[in-house]
Amino acid sequence: MKKYRIAPGTTVRLRDFDPDDTSLVRGGKEDGREASAKIVERLGELQELLYAEHKRKVLIVLQGMDTSGKDGTIRHVMGGFDAVGVRVASFKKPTQIELDHDFLWRVHAQTPASGEITVFNRSHYEDVLVVRVHDLVPEKVWRKRYEQINVFERMLTENGTLILKFFLHISKGEQKKRLEDRIQDPTKRWKFQGGDLDERKLWNQYVKAYEDALSKTSTVAAPWYVVPANAKWYRNYVVASVIADALEGLKMKYPEPDLSKIVVK
Repeated sequence: MKKYRIAPGTTVRLRDFDPDDTSLVRGGKEDGREASAKIVERLGELQELLYAEHKRKVLIVLQGMDTSGKDGTIRHVMGGFDAVGVRVASFKKPTQIELDHDFLWRVHAQTPASGEITVFNRSHYEDVLVVRVHDLVPEKVWRKRYEQINVFERMLTENGTLILKFFLHISKGEQKKRLEDRIQDPTKRWKFQGGDLDERKLWNQYVKAYEDALSKTSTVAAPWYVVPANAKWYRNYVVASVIADALEGLKMKYPEPDLSKIVVK
């Protein structure tokens, strides 16, 4: 999965990443789904081990254009997790109380506790994406936020948090298809909002904003992965594989109980 990981200091150009790429699964969709199912099963075991050991914390950040599949990724990749020890946090329009604090204040409150996995469905990166594209704060404000985010994430990692960040990369053509599917399918129509089309008009501005964010905030401690996401099954395979590999790398162990204090009668 190293081919999708952004090395620190890299200048990212999204045109260099093929959203249709499925090269790591030779057998196609069915083989990919079968492989993903096995990985998801293993993820369930690793999540139980993380919760039992109760030492580390895991933060998974999902970002992407509208319709890129953040909800679907959570449903398929994290579906094997036990509900105990897993949370999904979404960040909507800030409240007045949140606006009265720094932009990371509400984010820090949602970070994982020991033994917990937290998934950010959108995240603090909205404050260098939407805020930038819609000119909600001056440029001199949002430009400072890249380094502020890096410092924040470094502090989390130094306190035992594993951070994995995924940009779900779809093409503009694939987004068009998915938006049309939402309109035509009665079971998906509720997801469609008029604002989706307004945001689509800003595609190029969002591409530039994402390129800068990926370039400036992919670090050794908190790397970004650009995940080809036109094929949903491959998206799930890549994300699941990266998370499983990272959890395996923690070398976790089940805690040993003090059996001397246990009396069976």
